[in-house]
Amino acid sequence: MAVIWGNFDTAGFWEASAWADAEYVERAPGEAEITAVESVLGYSLPRSYIELMQTQNGGCPARMCHRTATATSWAEDHVAISAFKGIGSARDWSLCGSLGSRQLIDEWGYPDLGIYFGDCPSAGHDALCLDYRECGRSGTPAVVHIDQELDYRITFVAKDFEAFVRGLRHEAEFDQPEIR
Repeated sequence: MAVIWGNFDTAGFWEASAWADAEYVERAPGEAEITAVESVLGYSLPRSYIELMQTQNGGCPARMCHRTATATSWAEDHVAISAFKGIGSARDWSLCGSLGSRQLIDEWGYPDLGIYFGDCPSAGHDALCLDYRECGRSGTPAVVHIDQELDYRITFVAKDFEAFVRGLRHEAEFDQPEIR
């Protein structure tokens, strides 16, 4: 794999999955593809998002949980990401695909506050979003969790995309001990 952001080794970051390869993964994005996606979505993608997608453009992470300070409909102390949307439109689940970022806003009623980049295990009842409300359309967005089950409640997750990725943990870290 590759080292990005100075010291983040992507070896082992992506889960090997034929399903994800068919549904999420696109070819590495070039400048023209990135510019086209940004134009359609109306926001500049964070450099850290682009760099991660250049190692694999979409797919399922091996570490899928991120701690939160408040509970969500998913868990008391974390959110989960099942897949990252790739930069492009060739796959339905890509940022500009038929099941991409705009679909959650236009068809599911999610708030229009940025780019929905992360699918959650709930099959559409919550999502992860790059939130541009504080930074403007070309700034560095925070990562938030939007919970449809709780009237589209917005929960802060990370100060930026790189912090979000670095904060991902394996599900086993959140398992409760078995009670006997």
